[in-house]
Amino acid sequence: MTQETKSKKNEVHWRNTIFMTTTLAGTLVGLPLFLWHYGNQVTLWAYAVLFVGMFIFSGLSITLGYHRLFAHMAFKAKWPVRLATLIGGATALEDSALHWCSDHRRHHKFVDHDEDDPYSISRGFFHAHIGWILYKEKVYPPLDNVKDLMKDPMVVWQHKYWLQIGVILGFGLPALIGYFIDGGLGAVAGLLIGGMARLVGVQHCTFFINSLCHCIGKQPYSSDHTARDSWIMALFTFGEGYHNYHHEFQYDYRNGVKAWQFDPTKWTVWVLSKLSMVQDLRRVPKEKIMLAEIKQKQKLLLEKLAKGTLPVCEKARALFSDAGRKLTDAARTWESAKHEYGRALKKQLDLTVEQVDEIHARFDQAVADLRAAIQEWNDAHMKLEGQLA
Repeated sequence: MTQETKSKKNEVHWRNTIFMTTTLAGTLVGLPLFLWHYGNQVTLWAYAVLFVGMFIFSGLSITLGYHRLFAHMAFKAKWPVRLATLIGGATALEDSALHWCSDHRRHHKFVDHDEDDPYSISRGFFHAHIGWILYKEKVYPPLDNVKDLMKDPMVVWQHKYWLQIGVILGFGLPALIGYFIDGGLGAVAGLLIGGMARLVGVQHCTFFINSLCHCIGKQPYSSDHTARDSWIMALFTFGEGYHNYHHEFQYDYRNGVKAWQFDPTKWTVWVLSKLSMVQDLRRVPKEKIMLAEIKQKQKLLLEKLAKGTLPVCEKARALFSDAGRKLTDAARTWESAKHEYGRALKKQLDLTVEQVDEIHARFDQAVADLRAAIQEWNDAHMKLEGQLA
């Protein structure tokens, strides 16, 4: 990269900076002052409902629409869902779906790379959180990684009018609702609470996924990148906090895959599928998820063994090695059987019904063998880990 290009990257994007500074100041200073002086003259509970409603509309449109639907194609959606999330996403004022998805796809492709990852944490917390927007290049990178989205007329339409939609619905609508509730003061309350404070909340929750979830949290699936799972952030981002999982399995429509994990976006997609509004939900097989967890556990255990600070029973080590070999063989057989079964289901093979049933039986047996190997590996891992505790 040339010095001239680097200097362009570091130029202040004044429109973004002024707008985000103004909305933040309005939320942290303007709103408290308004409530101090006029809070007893407006119907506060109504504006609390307005805030929550607008927050859900904006935030869920980003997570379900911009992120999982458009950026990752984790499922397919009918036009009402696509239109609603494109409009709702615009009210978050995080750019058009095209630009948002292009940035996000580059983030996944070049995660943690200084120059190619738009919001790389390797350039610091501030850069990953908001600095990349305040110092954003005025000339957008080419949209060659979203050619699929450019074929969607709705996405192209939203790309052209996202700013007008975002301002009118994101600020004008809550002000109008406030006016009908409490007149002129209500319009100001609606603008400050449902418009400005809601916008700041949605934006910074999104930004914390790029910053905080690359710094703090657990890495149960992989430590080859900085992404981390944070159940706390999941509470404020409609389930996006399970970021380590997402970076390992980005095309899964779920982020929180465990039964106890909070992922309202996943639940909303599931409900929409039952209403026939979305289809073709993409899911990572449970076995593949378990194998990723095992790979990470094994990596951490081998790091402990390499230190050699504690004596380890050779029998336990041998059992662990043997379990690892069995698991590798079982995983290889399962992958082969899964591939063959998938081709049979898609009728890519010229087979009789009996042959399909035989392939199905082999696949079921491969799944059973893999799960047995996983259990054996977990038992051996537990014994060896216990000696290193």
